[in-house]
Amino acid sequence: MLGLNVEYILFMLPALIVAGLATLYTKSTFSSYAREGSASGITGAEAARRMLDYKGIGSVKIEEVNGFLTDHYDPTSRTLRLSPGVYRSESLSAIGVACHEAGHAIQHATSYRPLNLRTAMVPAVQIGTYAPYLLIGLGIIMNSIGLIKLAILLFSLVVVFSLVTLPVEWNASTRAKQLMVDAGIVTPREEIMAGKVLNAAFLTYVAAAFSALLTLLYYLLRFGLIGRRDD
Repeated sequence: MLGLNVEYILFMLPALIVAGLATLYTKSTFSSYAREGSASGITGAEAARRMLDYKGIGSVKIEEVNGFLTDHYDPTSRTLRLSPGVYRSESLSAIGVACHEAGHAIQHATSYRPLNLRTAMVPAVQIGTYAPYLLIGLGIIMNSIGLIKLAILLFSLVVVFSLVTLPVEWNASTRAKQLMVDAGIVTPREEIMAGKVLNAAFLTYVAAAFSALLTLLYYLLRFGLIGRRDD
């Protein structure tokens, strides 16, 4: 099955290494500053609420959700969902992550265009995440280059989505770093430490984009859609 052969694994090895290192670094950085509390003594949930209130955004709900670093903002229901380790914790790691997610809510409230684009792409990307593997398998069985091209086109949406995600995540972190101090959630010194957690987390999105680009390149090369010379 395509995607499970040795050639594919070797081609994707750089992306696997980068993703693994980014994940380890993020977890290590989060754990390091999970032992550092803020002078304000508030939890991640309270920090997110304070930041949203500071910007006059009271309509966003804040809920606890199961899992480790499963934190996210849902623009469809205007809900900020925080994992227990962020929602309940008073650490700088928790505050940094919570304020980052609050940054997404602020993006939504201010109609930040890259976020709107990413949200609009979600339904298509959900199809593009799984359908290409089925279509490529069928294309190989039926010897249909048309199905394979369609699969690659769908997967291209995943690549675009991962690239659009980069400015969205970076902007949310930038907003969080500034507003954490402005809203009195952390001191300037504490913001530097909390910011390191956000910088580490951003590397995981860079790794995901790199992996998506490399996968697309593999498909294009594997099926001779680029790099083929006509004799």
